[in-house]
Amino acid sequence: MDTGTTDGRTGTAEPQWTGLPAGLLTLRRLLLAVWTGAAAVTAGVLLGVFAGPAWAALAALPLAVLAWGWGMLGRNWRSWRYAERADDLLIFRGVLWREETVVPYGRMQLVEVTSGPLERRFGLASVQLHTAAAASDARIPGLLPAEAERLRDRLTELGTARSAGL
Repeated sequence: MDTGTTDGRTGTAEPQWTGLPAGLLTLRRLLLAVWTGAAAVTAGVLLGVFAGPAWAALAALPLAVLAWGWGMLGRNWRSWRYAERADDLLIFRGVLWREETVVPYGRMQLVEVTSGPLERRFGLASVQLHTAAAASDARIPGLLPAEAERLRDRLTELGTARSAGL
C-alpha cells in the first residue's frame, strides 16, 4: 500500500490522509437541528404562556446556536483525518485545539467496530483502538462500514505482526 509521497526536501514520506464521509456531517447537523429546534419551540411556548408574548422572542436564541453550530460542525468535520503509515496510525482532529494521535501498531490490543442506531441509519460505523495505556485509546468516527471493517482487519493484522516481535 502506498502510504504517501516522498518529500524532495527532506526525503521523508508524507502520509496520505483520508477524511471522513459526508454522512457523519449530515448526521451531526441533523441532531443539532432537532435539539435546537425542540429547545426553541419549548422555550417559545413556555415563555409565551407564562411570561407573555414579548418574552417568547427569546426562543430565537436556540436558533442562533443552530446557525453558529452549523458552521462549526462543518469545520470540525473537515479537520478529522487519518493516515496509515508503515509502523503506526495517525489520527488528526480539531479546529481550535488540534490533536494528533499516533498509535503504533505493536501497541494495539483491541480494535473494535461499533455502530449505534443513528449511525446504522446513516450507513456509518466507528473504529475504536484500545492500547495498553487507557489514556491513549483512539477513535475514528463516522466511517463507511466497509472501510471500518477493512481498517479493523488491517490494524489487527499489523498489530499481531508487530507485537510478535516484542
